Amino acid sequence: MDLSSYQAMMLPAIDVEIRSVMDSAILDQFMDLREILYYHLGYEEHKPIESAQGKRIRPLLVLLTAEAAGGKWENALPAAAAVELLHNFSLIHDDIEDHSRTRRGRPTVWAKWGEPLAINAGDAMYALAFSALDRLILTAGKSAALEAYRIMTDTCIRLTGGQHLDISFENVQSLPLEAYWSMVSGKTSSLISACVRLGGIIAGPDEKTIEELHTFGHSLGLSFQIQDDCLGIWGSADETGKSNANDLVTGKKTLPILYGIQQNKGFAAEWNKGQVSEANYQHLADLLVADGAKAFSESQAARLTNEAMKALKRAGFDNEAGEALQKLAESLLNRRT
Repeated sequence: MDLSSYQAMMLPAIDVEIRSVMDSAILDQFMDLREILYYHLGYEEHKPIESAQGKRIRPLLVLLTAEAAGGKWENALPAAAAVELLHNFSLIHDDIEDHSRTRRGRPTVWAKWGEPLAINAGDAMYALAFSALDRLILTAGKSAALEAYRIMTDTCIRLTGGQHLDISFENVQSLPLEAYWSMVSGKTSSLISACVRLGGIIAGPDEKTIEELHTFGHSLGLSFQIQDDCLGIWGSADETGKSNANDLVTGKKTLPILYGIQQNKGFAAEWNKGQVSEANYQHLADLLVADGAKAFSESQAARLTNEAMKALKRAGFDNEAGEALQKLAESLLNRRT
């Protein structure tokens, strides 16, 4: 069975699991809250809108890892739903914090309903993520469920800690590259690492395999973020669904920008004037290329991709699900959106 076959089998099951959490009777009491959450998740009148849903990469990582490690992917569905809901909680709040009016080609929740309701909807999504783990007791046992709760809690702290740094760094003119790695290890890599660790603990492999999964997920997440940084400057807005001027205009300290500042050449000179706008972002993006920032970032992404793939190979998943997991990772690292 190849990756596309696994996706065809797993994605509908992920949707069913998420909907079972979202259809909680508790939400019946609160007018329109469920509708806001469904909208953000890519549903219109409870029907999936594929272009607005994202690729469901994180829940697929959970399920494929569980299957590759010798477990049954169906037993990991509660954890898969949990990470997707947690991811979407972070996106709702991230859009508010970044003042992003569009995501996946549609108005963001705060742009459509206002900041107060969007903050509240993100909080609800966060709580539902933990609620999704409840059924894990039945599918994977109490021990695995308890460890899953611990991983999710730790991930939330790291996720919000990384976002704290990301926001704080916007007001700092220059930073060492070391600060970048701390930030993205929290805001991006922690959740991707959690996905493969969750799949692993549900399947129950040995501790060494879990450690290799952590390395795989951590390096995969860092490489993913670097590619996201590059797309945020040089990607097509039509493909990403977001303006590629945003990172430069808002002062995001992405890897290309920090590298460009450190070179103290043409980009740094323009950046230090503090006059970045929609009108001149393309000139700054071109200066980053000239100063080697794009090439450097791509080389770092390649290095981390290599580390991730080596760790996955050491995990020893010599089966169809393991091959599909590798293909999924490769698709994650060679994307345009």
